[in-house]
Amino acid sequence: MKDQLESLVSQMVERGILFDEAICEFEKRFIKRVLEDANGNQSRAAQMLGIHRNTLSRKIDEYKLDNHRNSH
Repeated sequence: MKDQLESLVSQMVERGILFDEAICEFEKRFIKRVLEDANGNQSRAAQMLGIHRNTLSRKIDEYKLDNHRNSH
């Protein structure tokens, strides 16, 4: 896992991806995946992520993530 992450970071740096863009994309995909694993249950997803439910709700709005499972 660590090697894969290092490789991904190297590729992003080489392609000139900005730090903020990289962080946002990672966070968005991470949250989306956990929401899918939690079957769209925000309280459960927030617990899995280790963040407050209100924080998760704000990030779902910020990233315009569909709150339903049918978004792939």
